Amino acid sequence: MAAASSGSRAQGFSLFALIRSNGRAQVGLGVLAMFTLVLVLGPLVCGDPSDYVAIPYLAPSWQHLFGTTGQGKDVLAQTIVGTRASLFNGLVVGLAVVAIGAAVGVTAGYFGGRIDSALSLLVNVLLVVPSLPLAIVIAAYLPPGPYQVALVLVATGWAWNARVLRVQTLSLRERDFVLASRVGGEPHWRIIFVEMLPNMGPILLTQLVGATTYAIGAEVGLEFLGLGDVGAVTWGSNLYWASNDQALLTGAWWTFVPTGTCIALVGFALSLLNTSVDEATNPALRVERSWRKYLGTVHVKPGMVTPVVGR
Repeated sequence: MAAASSGSRAQGFSLFALIRSNGRAQVGLGVLAMFTLVLVLGPLVCGDPSDYVAIPYLAPSWQHLFGTTGQGKDVLAQTIVGTRASLFNGLVVGLAVVAIGAAVGVTAGYFGGRIDSALSLLVNVLLVVPSLPLAIVIAAYLPPGPYQVALVLVATGWAWNARVLRVQTLSLRERDFVLASRVGGEPHWRIIFVEMLPNMGPILLTQLVGATTYAIGAEVGLEFLGLGDVGAVTWGSNLYWASNDQALLTGAWWTFVPTGTCIALVGFALSLLNTSVDEATNPALRVERSWRKYLGTVHVKPGMVTPVVGR
């Protein structure tokens, strides 16, 4: 029954087709690939970021390309090693946030009734409270450490994803292929995992990219405030020690600019990828892009004309 009704399903989404056709997606993935190489190979070629290699606040030179910190540690080594921890933690938190949001949202939307009411109430309560201030308050009462920070970010970041996926599930459960599967006696788990979740692929991907961006930024923010493990080498702890050592007052810009630039580049790349996926899956944005592309071929500026849809 499910196979017979597959023609009613939503059109598939191909990430490879998106990469081939969208320049912004290519740029975003290229930047992420560069950081992946740094994450994998960087620690093998740089020294120990905890070693005292020179005098404090040594300006960038051929011997130390990014200079040294206020404690005499190599900034380049700390930036490279910090990439692994920050990106890995951000991806893990993003996956956990999307997984919990999907579990809650799909369960509420699919079963409805009292289950939907109870889960929706929980989601609404969490959405009322701003996530980042709540994360700061919770992290302040926990012992410092990377696992505690990740747990706080997961606990405070999944509610919005659950809300979006609940709405999507409410729409999908009335589609013909889902109704046919239910009439055919398919178990609930198969309808959810085989029939519905594949149709949510683009939404899940955009949520993963957005959640990873949120996780990286929030983790850096919490560690910058000293609520993480300041003894670990991460992007957030790099900024914490730069602030703690008065780098801004002493003009030692090289202690925080490399880390800040890496954070900005990763956020920029993730935003490009998120926008590209949204543009490829949102019909309104897809039509607008095609319209602008057509106007470019006839050498007309988009603001000079108004599209009219005929009946």
